[in-house]
Amino acid sequence: MAKFTFKGGIHPYDGKDLSKDKPIKDAIPGDEMVYPLNQHIGAPAKPLVVKGDKVLRGQKIAEAGGFVSAPVYSSVSGTVRSIEKRRVATGDMIESIIIQNDGQYDEVEYSPCENWRELSREEIISRINEAGIVGMGGAGFPTHVKLSPKEPDRIDYVIANCAECEPYLTSDYRRVLEEGEGVVEGLRIILSLFTDAHGIIGVEDNKPECISHLRKLTREDTMISIKELKTKYPQGAERSLIYATTGRKVNSKMLPADVGCIVNNVDTIYAVYNAVVLGKPLMERIITVTGDAVKNPCNYRVPCGMSYTELIEQNGGFVTKPGKIICGGPMMGFAMFTTDVPVTKTSTALLAFKEDPVSMSETTPCINCSRCTYACPAGLIPGKLSDMVENFDEQAFLDNGGMECCECGCCSFVCPAKKPLTQNIKSMRKIQLAKRKK
Repeated sequence: MAKFTFKGGIHPYDGKDLSKDKPIKDAIPGDEMVYPLNQHIGAPAKPLVVKGDKVLRGQKIAEAGGFVSAPVYSSVSGTVRSIEKRRVATGDMIESIIIQNDGQYDEVEYSPCENWRELSREEIISRINEAGIVGMGGAGFPTHVKLSPKEPDRIDYVIANCAECEPYLTSDYRRVLEEGEGVVEGLRIILSLFTDAHGIIGVEDNKPECISHLRKLTREDTMISIKELKTKYPQGAERSLIYATTGRKVNSKMLPADVGCIVNNVDTIYAVYNAVVLGKPLMERIITVTGDAVKNPCNYRVPCGMSYTELIEQNGGFVTKPGKIICGGPMMGFAMFTTDVPVTKTSTALLAFKEDPVSMSETTPCINCSRCTYACPAGLIPGKLSDMVENFDEQAFLDNGGMECCECGCCSFVCPAKKPLTQNIKSMRKIQLAKRKK
């Protein structure tokens, strides 16, 4: 049977065998919890607590700062120690609520729904909004905004992104295997928001157990189909996934809703189930801790606010001092200079490697081999775009489609000259996006 896919892409070593067969473990947070106020795209959340306040697990400690924003909840019970700037994984200093964990985990009373089908569209979106759910694949876009397109009747497909194409990451895989019922029910809840939408769960064919399990869970559901995708990076990128599963194309000036599609990560969809059915806010997520420098590669259910350092310690530490630590996947994640930062809603993985091959690589002149062009899923010429960036030719960059880059890293990966193609293009895109905002 033909596999669904897209043009371009690469086939890096996936490293998933290190952690994919190990059940999810519960991480136990330490004494101090740090909750940044902008764990999402949009306006930072506004604190609802002050120093000295007692809080419960599941209590809202910061409210949304606007429509494109999301509230923040405490994942422990304890006392607010302070509200101050703390460093996050990107290296930025962000205003954060610091809570002293009392270790009791006293919890608020939630408001579960016995039959979510009796809820109106507005009530479902309100529950999702109130729960503080954002895109958990890394983007952090508030989910209630994504599920409120201008023309909801034009949405044909709700796509669950279970491709998990980034090497080494297996958190979505374990979520589906262990809690797939919640994922499927969460997808049904989202489908109920759109009159004629069909559900698609896209899974790469290197996850046969996952595909089989999802087909069993949906065998009597005519509104949900499982699409087996060809294993290729970046199959899980939003534009690639939409094209692979529906044949529809999205460019940088469009939203998925413009072509009748809504895309959500499986962890986000599970959070929707928790919010609507169980009445629970988003306050924990699954994190893959892996790499050849990690003693016990595994997936953890981690409370938001817990330190990465504590997570590593519970995992058994490193086998040797890592040459590189990455937050997220090796292709689109970013290097960390410290692990003394909190896990947030958008955290996906912590990777640690004995060596850093990138820093040891020597950049040489381009040999015009065109490998970057063949690999680019957007059909661009990354080598030429990179030259334009180095020559500060902004107009040429725009004229040659530079803003269509999805920053997947394929071009840098295949470049025999080891040129920082993605990095150059990414820097120019940031400049252009900043100018648009002005």
